[in-house]
Amino acid sequence: MTSPTRTGRSEARDRLLATASALFYRDGIRAVGVERILAEAPATRATFYRHFPSKEDLVLAYLRAVDADLRADAQAIIDAAPTAAEAVRGLGAAVADSLTRPGFRGCAFLKAAAEHPDPDDPVRRVVLDHRSWYLDTLTGQFARVFADSPRRPDPEHAARHFVMVRDGAMNGADLDGAEGVRAAFRRGVEGLLTVLH
Repeated sequence: MTSPTRTGRSEARDRLLATASALFYRDGIRAVGVERILAEAPATRATFYRHFPSKEDLVLAYLRAVDADLRADAQAIIDAAPTAAEAVRGLGAAVADSLTRPGFRGCAFLKAAAEHPDPDDPVRRVVLDHRSWYLDTLTGQFARVFADSPRRPDPEHAARHFVMVRDGAMNGADLDGAEGVRAAFRRGVEGLLTVLH
């Protein structure tokens, strides 16, 4: 059985992380200070530092939570797809649908990378780890799609193209109108499946 103190700490940690996550995503990591998180959570400074020794630890927890959610969502899409091509379409649909979600502000990882350009920064390393996983996941799916193709397209090339178009869609949806970008992104994904195959 969990003790009340233990449960209270977990609830406080979850509340701090949820509050910070919403603020970091909406307003940017560097724009949000610990005082603002404490005010909006609400929580005391002692509670904050009990769970997160520094703001950087909180930022890392935020990005790792987003990463875990995206990995789980991607795996569910892949597991439910009857074919690898349908898995790629499903992964593309998830991106496309996110572009029109209320409160959409782009990719949490691209935004974090823009705010943490130093390659040795722990935040940047979490971003690069996520990106590497995403590229590997897509490469694996494209390898399955192209397995029987007489043209022998390079699955990593297709995956990199997907990621590049996704990055553009994530950044462009807010600027150019989400519906148009969403439709263009879906056409781009379909093009990767049909033109290269």
